[in-house]
Amino acid sequence: MRCTEMTTRLSRVTAPPRAVCLALIVFAPLGWSAPSTIIRAETADPGVLRVCADPNNLPFSNRARQGFEDAIARLLADYRGERLEYTWWPQRRGFLRTTLNAGVCDVVMGVPSTLHTVLVTAPYYTSSYAFVSRRDAQLAIDSIDDERLRSLTIGVHVMGNDYALAPPGEALIARGLAGRIKGYSILGNYQQPNPPADLIDAVANKQVDVALAWGPLAGYFAARSKVPLDVRVARPVPAVPLQFSMSMGVRSGDVALQRELNAFLVARKTAVKKILDSFHVPTVAAP
Repeated sequence: MRCTEMTTRLSRVTAPPRAVCLALIVFAPLGWSAPSTIIRAETADPGVLRVCADPNNLPFSNRARQGFEDAIARLLADYRGERLEYTWWPQRRGFLRTTLNAGVCDVVMGVPSTLHTVLVTAPYYTSSYAFVSRRDAQLAIDSIDDERLRSLTIGVHVMGNDYALAPPGEALIARGLAGRIKGYSILGNYQQPNPPADLIDAVANKQVDVALAWGPLAGYFAARSKVPLDVRVARPVPAVPLQFSMSMGVRSGDVALQRELNAFLVARKTAVKKILDSFHVPTVAAP
């Protein structure tokens, strides 16, 4: 299947930007040149929790281990009495193939709960797309059916080289709002810190009136904006999936580790929720 065809199909799937990116990572070349070598965990000895992660992907992870997935990984390592080691690799083309499925690490801390290329745990959070606007604008928009969107500029994330819209971008187009949309690459300039933050910065800088972003990105970067921003979880509407569950991923067939991670998620449910809250991740009941 050609990249353009695959990206077009993926732009219609019901998944958050991170989920679509992971699907593209697994299935489609993005025209991105990966480093020639990965920075991998030093050992596969017992007593070590080996995690694959992106070194520049806040609020999820970064090399300084400042993301909420990093915090949950530390909690998991402590729970298991293990030392935490990372394999750092940008979440672009070949991420899962090169890291987890190549055996250089054992866990990816955040994957869509519906992903079929790895074995997933029970979901440990469910989030939603959210609207972000300047607080001084007093918009307080929380629905893609809000009539005011017809006169506003709406920022959304786009995927890959052909700029396929992230869901629910096509829902906005279906409502006649194509001319109101301004796209910002979810991949961004990887040489700069926090590439996905550009979309939220665009709201603060009045480049767009409102952004519709995946909840963890919206909550985290809005909370760190110098300009006060308003974050509103998008209200569900018929036939437009806006809420998605996330899990940990292990290699297919590693049922023992999957069960151990599920036990951890039950035993440390409150602590995991506290970490998510501290990163301003909007959570909702599982759909």
